[in-house]
Amino acid sequence: MTKKQKKNDANSESNDLSKGKIVGIVVLGIFLLIGSATGLINVDWKAALSGEAPNEAVSTPSKPDQGGSAPATSVADTPVNDEWYKIFFTTPQYPDKSETRKQTIMDGLIEVINSAQSSLDIAIYELDLAEIGEAILAARERGVAVRLVSDTDEVEELETLIWLDKEGIPIVPDERSPIMHNKFVVVDGRAVWTGSWNFTPNGTYRNNNHAIYIQSPELAQNYAAEFEEMFVDHAFGPKSPTNTPNPRVIIGDTLIETCFAPEDKCSQQLTQLIRQAQQNIRFMAFSFTHDGIGRIVRDRAKAGVTVQGIFETRGSETTYSEFGRMKKQKLDVVQDGNPYTLHHKVFIIDDETVVLGSFNFSKNADEANDENLLIIHNADIAAQFLAEFERMYVQAQNPPTD
Repeated sequence: MTKKQKKNDANSESNDLSKGKIVGIVVLGIFLLIGSATGLINVDWKAALSGEAPNEAVSTPSKPDQGGSAPATSVADTPVNDEWYKIFFTTPQYPDKSETRKQTIMDGLIEVINSAQSSLDIAIYELDLAEIGEAILAARERGVAVRLVSDTDEVEELETLIWLDKEGIPIVPDERSPIMHNKFVVVDGRAVWTGSWNFTPNGTYRNNNHAIYIQSPELAQNYAAEFEEMFVDHAFGPKSPTNTPNPRVIIGDTLIETCFAPEDKCSQQLTQLIRQAQQNIRFMAFSFTHDGIGRIVRDRAKAGVTVQGIFETRGSETTYSEFGRMKKQKLDVVQDGNPYTLHHKVFIIDDETVVLGSFNFSKNADEANDENLLIIHNADIAAQFLAEFERMYVQAQNPPTD
């Protein structure tokens, strides 16, 4: 809640000034006049007289442990490019208006789809963006073999998926109660797109999401194997075999670990990583109800590791959420400030390692749904997600209002 600021009484304030302060102000005014007249000082008199900062001044976002407000322009509205990866974040504005929408993440995926030459395998929980549908159909028209896997409920309800099905794009639904929750794309067996972002208007314009595009044939082989299990063998959830070809992939000096749920026991891999944290643990969580993961985080905090976390507000105050338990331990955890939805599923460990993907920190994600996560050991990538964390943390302290 924004506190109302008290109005100052101009007469009382002026009466409180000491004679020394008045003399100082007069001297300062003379100095500024002389400096401005001689060209030695560039004075913005309008700003100086009004008490406002010059328009050109831009404040630096505060670190999470320092508090403060981030400037309105402090958003990741351009992708982060490197030789072998691109990182995307959504930039939701409140209230959501068509004139302020940014579709950087959607444009990034369309570029990826447009780059496909031979094959395009898409495992997506929700797809309801006509622009993505058009790019998929255009890929098919130029000879690309396109295949989709999705969740049964979404295939039956979302207009874009219904349209693609009518246009003859092969779509395999999971046909079961737990959800096919992946959001990944395999391009030509050479690159992978994955993350927390569903291909929907809400996911693009209202929710906080991330995606990463990685060029690596070995990583693509992992995701291709997972896709084949679902599309060809109809092996979803616990029926999915443990057969990831390259669980650990090295690109340059970066180690990337791949985990598919439920077969790869992702919560065990995540808790093992958290247990190794020596300095700090940060996370952004749409859903964090997994007791084992939460317990390890709290244990590391007791051992002296700094913990900071952001919970999606919806559901965070239930008895299932780890939010209450962490607050009781006086950990630095907050509810998010996005009036819509924080949809990230991210851990940042010791500013060097990032966990990302579709995997919510829940028992359902770990044991029933079809999910994926990546553990990326790269300080530069970690820095980008840390910047996103800081933006979300500051917003949690200063949520937007109508």
